[in-house]
Amino acid sequence: MEYTQITSFHNEAVKHVVKLRDRVKREKEQLTVLEGYRELSRGSEYGMTLKECFFAPELFLGENEFALLAQLASSGCRVAQVTPEILTKMAYRERPEGLIAIATMRRHLLSDLPFRENGLYLVAEAVEKPGNLGSMLRSADAAGVDGFILCDKRTDIYNPNVIRASTGALFSVPLAEADGAEAMAWLRSHGIRTLAATPHTDQKYTDVDLTSAVAIVVGTEQVGLSDFWMDQSDLKVVIPMLGRIDSLNVATATTILLYEAARQRGFVSPVAR
Repeated sequence: MEYTQITSFHNEAVKHVVKLRDRVKREKEQLTVLEGYRELSRGSEYGMTLKECFFAPELFLGENEFALLAQLASSGCRVAQVTPEILTKMAYRERPEGLIAIATMRRHLLSDLPFRENGLYLVAEAVEKPGNLGSMLRSADAAGVDGFILCDKRTDIYNPNVIRASTGALFSVPLAEADGAEAMAWLRSHGIRTLAATPHTDQKYTDVDLTSAVAIVVGTEQVGLSDFWMDQSDLKVVIPMLGRIDSLNVATATTILLYEAARQRGFVSPVAR
């Protein structure tokens, strides 16, 4: 494996990685930063183009990093060894794992979202916190969601905290970005019912049939779903709250609803459905 060595904090490649922490910079260049073995390997596996990779073997946590680096180098990714101090400066995490890469963002269009008969979909409206969005992607992957539509986004899906919280599920879950009207039109055109999660109903989430084509729709923690989704959705369900708190974290609520759908479907993967 061929690689270069970087020993200066003032190297332009190092400065570039640090600048990509800024959302405006990421979106202008259509580039993002991946950190850690799991994120790099899953990004590569699911079609992300990794342009540059930096490594500090002193920070590796396992034994497979060099094999991954060789694979990336053979695919055309530029590889450079840096000191642990430089990699720590480049890293978004407090405890970096010795691998950082610059990857090209992918476009996420509704027209590319797969339709599956009796599919399970997730719609998230105006999610603000990167950690919540990442956790929702992770749950979507685990529950076998066929597609995830992010509506009226308030956070950058390629924010490093989204990628980290998703543990790479950002790359494996079929994803589209759209406004509410576009998303509703796509769902209706495919005969997919919409199920809105809200505290303003008596119908429990366990009392509805989630085995046919359905999209679970969730909103922000503070204000919930917009009037658009509340008025347009086919079904409304509530997750009962038995204590003093009146709502759940949106990522937690999403997981509960998705796993109820997965339970009703017999925990069958999308490939087998």
